[in-house]
Amino acid sequence: MTSRSRRPRFRLVRTITPVALAVALAASAGCGTEPPPDARAAGPSGSAVPAPDRAELEARARAAQTVPEHVWVTEADGFALARRSVGVLGDDGFGSAYTSPDGGRIQLSVERRPHAVADCTDAAAHPAGRKPPATCERDGGQWYSTTESGHAYAREQGGLVVTLSGARQEVDRATLRAAALAAHRADDRELDEVLPPAGPDSAERPVERGDLPPVGDGAPDNDVGASG
Repeated sequence: MTSRSRRPRFRLVRTITPVALAVALAASAGCGTEPPPDARAAGPSGSAVPAPDRAELEARARAAQTVPEHVWVTEADGFALARRSVGVLGDDGFGSAYTSPDGGRIQLSVERRPHAVADCTDAAAHPAGRKPPATCERDGGQWYSTTESGHAYAREQGGLVVTLSGARQEVDRATLRAAALAAHRADDRELDEVLPPAGPDSAERPVERGDLPPVGDGAPDNDVGASG
């Protein structure tokens, strides 16, 4: 029997250059580990979180008896916003407190009132029975004042006086100054986080005023800290 010779089979071998190999390895290494830029801002559903509705924010501010332009926020190392402290000051001002785990407290207040310099130079700014600041000095664009137990930074901004104050045994000057420098008018997302949530009964809910003391007969506390 004569066996037929088999023709050898050839396979096409693609030559991969070192450059192509490096590109392929880099692509495979990054696959699934680095999301595209737009995916980082997306929520769990894969769609970007929508910006807060401005009309709703204004309604929530009115329910809290203030206006969005008077809502300010700040930050300080080791301190976080105490949400239950958020409330109105005076007619349409704004107040909040930032607390630390060890009991420290920084009070933020935003009010329409005579400028901050008057707290240091005008005797009329200190009613009978209230001592003027022990010291008062210019510190950059703000005024720093102290009393026997407290201290504060105050600055004027567009017809408002923004004050950051606290007890000296609870917050040191460097931390208070940093909080004062970081204070700014809340943007829409910050308003959404700070303002009390909207609800069907929000217009009828009593507002927790920032100028009412936690004990006593509930009379407004007009003490604005070391600067007043």
